[in-house]
Amino acid sequence: MTRSDQPSAVSLQPTGHHPLGAYVHIPFCRQRCHYCSFNTGPYRPAAMDRFLAALLREIDRGGEAEWAGRVTIGTVFFGGGTPSLLEPEELETLLDRLGKRFALAPSAEVTVECNPESLTRDKAEGYRLAGVNRLSLGVQSLDAGLLVRLGRLHSPEEARRAFEAARDAGVDNLSVDLIYGLPDLDLPGWEATVRGALAWGPEHLSAYGLTLDEGSRWHGEGVAGLPDEETVTAQYWSLARLAREAGYEHYEISNYARHGFRSRHNQVYWRAEEYLGLGPGACGFLGGVRYGNVKPVERYCAMLDAGTLPIGTHEILTAAQRKAERRILGLRLSDGVPFAWLEDKAPLVESWKELGLLEVADDRCRLTEAGFLLSDSLFVELLEPRS
Repeated sequence: MTRSDQPSAVSLQPTGHHPLGAYVHIPFCRQRCHYCSFNTGPYRPAAMDRFLAALLREIDRGGEAEWAGRVTIGTVFFGGGTPSLLEPEELETLLDRLGKRFALAPSAEVTVECNPESLTRDKAEGYRLAGVNRLSLGVQSLDAGLLVRLGRLHSPEEARRAFEAARDAGVDNLSVDLIYGLPDLDLPGWEATVRGALAWGPEHLSAYGLTLDEGSRWHGEGVAGLPDEETVTAQYWSLARLAREAGYEHYEISNYARHGFRSRHNQVYWRAEEYLGLGPGACGFLGGVRYGNVKPVERYCAMLDAGTLPIGTHEILTAAQRKAERRILGLRLSDGVPFAWLEDKAPLVESWKELGLLEVADDRCRLTEAGFLLSDSLFVELLEPRS
């Protein structure tokens, strides 16, 4: 394994076996949520303008690589931060530049993460006309008090209006993000949020258990009222049941979709395929190399002003690391992995089967719903040298 803080030390050469994903990080928010540990900073129009100019330069530099003409981009995901702070014209400029520097597949899935308070019908329509065909709405909760505690800027009513505005604008692929395990969130309160969001009829639902990651305000200061493990587990099971009853497939540990509406971009990650990382702090994976851009926005802009790619770190994965990642990432999906990938872990597979955590069918190993719930500890077991 090789690590480096020298951008010039990394040579990226995608294999070209699959279309690339492209993750584009928009690093600005009007207000940072208390649970957030992502690479974000306060929104200022001048800072956004400078950043966008640098981002276009990064796309140009990537397009100058000798391999750029041999690959196709199959998915684009604008994450953040708050990508919905972008005006439709700005988003159109970014997508146009990507399409000029790389081959953007005509059927590419193009997703923008949106905060409810920054999404209007006109903006949603502008995004759609610019080439966006999927919106992911960061609702998180439909409890007004909890939204305030989380540091969110929208109300439950504004979340619903934003969803309806996107529908009115002709967006026919909408995802809703929710969080369970929140402070003082009991089971009835969680079920009210899930039922409310499902009643809107989104094509996709993502629901994550709260984690207090380093870099978040709640990690540093702590937060009172966190529910116990039994309550969080009950919230997980109620989500799985309500989503199933509403016709959603539980296709990944934290994700549910109507038929044909899985997140194509996120499946690039879970299938250990290759993707570009664009923007400050964005990560990419090309040709067995995982790399990360520098995080400070000013440093990112300055490096591109100087004609240097803003890669801050990289890691060359060994064959053993690649194998371990493919197994773990593949088991996150309901599709599972070929049994042959786990033959050297046969005793572990058998013990998981006996516990009802894994099933083997059609020569594939798949985690059950109970296995999904315990997946973090199962993956630790999978990485242990002896099983």
